[in-house]
Order: sequence, then C-alpha cells, then structure tokens
Amino acid sequence: MNDILLGSHISLAAPDYYAAAVKEAHSWGENVFMFYTGAPQNTKRIPLDKMRIEEGRALIRDYGMDEKNIVVHAPYIINLANTKNEATREIARSFLVEELRRTAAFGLRYLVLHPGSAVDASREEAIAMVAEGLNEVLKEDGTDVIVCLETMAGKGNELGRTFEELKAIRDLVERKERIGVCLDTCHIHDAGYDIKDIDGVLSEFDSVLGLDLLKVIHLNDSKNERGAHKDRHANIGYGAIGFDALLAYVNHPRLAGIPKILETPYIDHEFPPYEEEIAQLRNGKFVGLSEIK
Repeated sequence: MNDILLGSHISLAAPDYYAAAVKEAHSWGENVFMFYTGAPQNTKRIPLDKMRIEEGRALIRDYGMDEKNIVVHAPYIINLANTKNEATREIARSFLVEELRRTAAFGLRYLVLHPGSAVDASREEAIAMVAEGLNEVLKEDGTDVIVCLETMAGKGNELGRTFEELKAIRDLVERKERIGVCLDTCHIHDAGYDIKDIDGVLSEFDSVLGLDLLKVIHLNDSKNERGAHKDRHANIGYGAIGFDALLAYVNHPRLAGIPKILETPYIDHEFPPYEEEIAQLRNGKFVGLSEIK
C-alpha cells in the first residue's frame, strides 16, 4: 500500500467493533485511521472484553498497517479548563484517565484531546487549569500514551487557537514527553493562519512548539474564510482551503511519517466520502465526489 499515511474517522459499530473498524478502513484504501472508544458525547463505554480488540489487532498486522500510527480521539465533552464547577472537572479528569487506559488496551499510543474551553475565567487561568488537570491525570493513568492537544478554530472561549496557547499548556505539564500536538487544517485556517503557505505554517509551528511534537494531522477543508473562528469542516476540495493546499500537507517531506486523518462530512449525512477522497489525494488529482457532482 502507498506509504503515505492516510485514513479517516471510523466508527466502532456493534457487534464486531474494532475488527469491523479495521476492515472498513482497509476497504477504503486506508493504512491508518482514527476512532472514539465510545460515544463522544457521553461517558458510557462498552467493556473492553467485548470490543474484539485482539481480532482487530490481528487484522491490522494482516493488512500491513502499523498500529503505532492509529489514533484514538478523546470525547469532546472532556473540559479540564472548567474553573467554575469542580465536580465537572473531576469527572473530566477521571474520564480522561479511563480513556488513556482504554487507548493503551488497544495497543495504541496517541490520544487526541481538545484543550478545553474557559468557563468564567481568563485564558491564562484556564490554561493553568488544563495543565493542572493533565498533571494529575498523567500521574494516575499508568500508561505511556501521548496526549495530542488539538489546534482549535477559536470558537467562543476555546483554548488552543494559537500555537502559543498549546505551548503555554505544555510548558506547565510536568511529564512533557507525554504531550504532543494534533494539527487540524480546518481549525488553523479558521483560527487565522495562512494555511496555503505551508512552509510558513510549519516554520512557525517549529519555532513555537518544535515540529517533533507534531504527531497527528486532521486533514479537512473548511466551509469558512480564513479567520472566521467557526470550525465547519468541508469535503476535500470543496472548501476555502482547496485540494492543492491540502495535497501539499499530504506530500510535504517534513510531514512524512505523520498520520493524516480525514474528518470530512458524510454526503447528505449518509454516504462516507473517504474512499474517493483518499484515492484522489494518493493520485494527486481532484475529480470531485460522485454523489455531489
């Protein structure tokens, strides 16, 4: 299979769960993928012994994938920046510990986490609370999973809208070796970065954070113009970023070996676009999606 690491967000569906997810990713021409270990909007979780993990791991080997590049996404309800409600923060901390342990149980090393949103606090106070929560979690979880803080679009009071904010969080974390970054192309575009200037973006990232911290890329087009702070993903080639700019992130030599994950919208909320989008990115030619031509 092509050595460019391209995949998408895959659902874990009953009854085969992880085994089914691996099969689906492979059927779409993917050599990496990302998944939630349960619903992203609540804390309910299927027990690990029902998730067909070992069967899935065997399929990963059979398909020639490398599980070190497969990614888990933490539920977006986790908000370590909540300075208003200590009970809510405690739930977030304990749930993140559980998610890290579940990620390790799949044999995986990356968990992508939204940094959180300030609640009745300054950004500086919220950043300190996130780091405090991460310090507590990373002391307790007992894994070596890397938490990849995601770049955010800057909606409302979201943290992580600049590389500097992610650095500020990491600087306060004691176990820095367990903190990486996930760069989302839609998010940084919506946050105001000139994403079409790929060398400029990577140079700025390198100067602020260090390119060695970039562990995962979410490859998404955007429905918004640069700096809109709205976070609305578009299909590859159908948004303000465009196919050629996103292709540059797929092929850039400084990003070789980094898994690139699509989170683009289903067509009419029904048809997954990933097989077509990934084939076009691998071929380097945009021909559009058959369902929406």
